[in-house]
Amino acid sequence: MSRLNFGAGLVKFAIVTVAALMLAACASTANPTGPTTTTTNTDTRGAPTPGSSQDFLVNVQDRVYFALNRYDLDQGSRRTLERQAAWLDQYPNTTLTVEGHCDERGTRDYNLALGSRRATAVRDYLVSLGVDPARIRTISYGKERPVADGHNEAAWRLNRRGVSVVSSPYGA
Repeated sequence: MSRLNFGAGLVKFAIVTVAALMLAACASTANPTGPTTTTTNTDTRGAPTPGSSQDFLVNVQDRVYFALNRYDLDQGSRRTLERQAAWLDQYPNTTLTVEGHCDERGTRDYNLALGSRRATAVRDYLVSLGVDPARIRTISYGKERPVADGHNEAAWRLNRRGVSVVSSPYGA
């Protein structure tokens, strides 16, 4: 008789435990005060939040491209950097990190130096347009961070780039 009572007690305990877990799960998924607020790069319509890194990427463009073994800016690159400078003027609390990248050809040391010259060329042009140099940091990744795989001109062209990364968004 005591075995039956013990077995029934276990069943009751299991039922109560499962019910408590289900209630706890329901309570943790419900949010009686409404949705929580988090920092995102988009507004409620999915459009980039003004001043965000997504806004910069979508509305301004974050990169310029270079010719083989070159670090001078062509006319298209200068137009992109002019849009970047105008955007930075709108968001004076924003800082950038300018990354210099190269294609896979050349030695590691050569590409690190070339990537540095590319990042500096981007920085110097932005400064010439009125951006405070204290707001721009440069770094060279050389050939270490390709965006395009492949061993052909199409891939190499995409990897020879300078990328402006919003490192301190407006209002952050």
